Amino acid sequence: MISLGCAKNLVDTEVMLGHLGEAGCTFVDDPGDAEVVIVNTCGFIGPAREESIRTILEAAELKKSGRARRLVVAGCMVQRYAEEMRESLPEVDAFVGLDQLAGVTAAALGELRLEDGAGPAAGNVIPATYLYDHRAPRRRSTAPWTAYVKIAEGCDHTCSFCPIPAFRGKFRSRPVADVVAEARALAAAGALEINLVAQDSSHYGRDRPAGESLATLLAGLDAVDGIEWLRVHYLYPNTVTAGLIEAMATLPKVVPYVDMPLQHAHPAMLKRMLRGGSGDSHLRLLERFRAAIPDAALRTTLIVGFPGETDEEFAALLDFVRAARFDHLGAFTYSHEEGTSAAKLVDDVPEELKQERRERLMEVQQAIVAERLEAMVGAEVDVLVEGTHADTDLLLVGRMPTQAPDVDGQVLIND
Repeated sequence: MISLGCAKNLVDTEVMLGHLGEAGCTFVDDPGDAEVVIVNTCGFIGPAREESIRTILEAAELKKSGRARRLVVAGCMVQRYAEEMRESLPEVDAFVGLDQLAGVTAAALGELRLEDGAGPAAGNVIPATYLYDHRAPRRRSTAPWTAYVKIAEGCDHTCSFCPIPAFRGKFRSRPVADVVAEARALAAAGALEINLVAQDSSHYGRDRPAGESLATLLAGLDAVDGIEWLRVHYLYPNTVTAGLIEAMATLPKVVPYVDMPLQHAHPAMLKRMLRGGSGDSHLRLLERFRAAIPDAALRTTLIVGFPGETDEEFAALLDFVRAARFDHLGAFTYSHEEGTSAAKLVDDVPEELKQERRERLMEVQQAIVAERLEAMVGAEVDVLVEGTHADTDLLLVGRMPTQAPDVDGQVLIND
């Protein structure tokens, strides 16, 4: 199984691995030893799709040079481009859409015909409706002490650059009791750290009966024995409440970590992105978090090169980053996506300028990070030690509560 894309996609991968494991399949680490290769694709933006196609074609070569007899392709790209992929990738033996994770076993064993894969026809993307629960079999691919838990699926926002609602579907939350039950099972299996993921985690519970919210979910998870760290990913500025900030500040197992993709800071740019707000409103919200959680690490992601982005708007973004002083920041160049409202705009920022702006933004952020790390010299911190360094047994590797797996930095321990 080759899993591409985000942590939410990784959870889907682990559910598929669970179904395959229940069926008695044996897993191998070397693709050359596999009789069946499955690629779980990401279809979010152009570079992700290119990586997915490249990986599929590399896996197809294993049918010529290795033991592989079947190639199965699953995930977001299948849901979004099912018919096109069938026509352009004859090397693939079966396709599995987002609503068909349980069907991965039939696809792997050759019991699912090619035409029985994902159902959408060309030009007619069908939004997914599936939402896993704690009863779904799951075989984790992360280290045993850490786990991702998807608390909701889909999205109700209409951000002009984002195609996800079109194929992931409407926002749908899992019940609090169901998420807590999964966390208990993960703790019993050795998980010390739970990372909560959704497209908009702070929207959690708004489609559920009154009384269920991200704050109440965190309170339920905080009571799970064995879990020591709870981390929330992907808050949305418009759905953050005072109750959520209080819960994150007061619940002892919730780590001081605020992950809130803001995308931009200039009000005109945010309006074109159909997000609203401004750099000033973002800074006020960040200050509310810092006032409640003084030692919080702040993470965000930003987009440069959105259609019409002027030098003035980009300069405002740089000024915002200098003022916000994020601990962790990821920046992406805009990708023109069909099926989004932004696709109707002219993609008028040259690719070279997009890359230049991204580099300038990251240079500003790197200087901020260097200052913030320098200020930590002499501090004593809690670290989750994860083993020896990949390059040498003379170093141990760990993470502070303010460092999420995979996306943030690490602590190297040499004594």
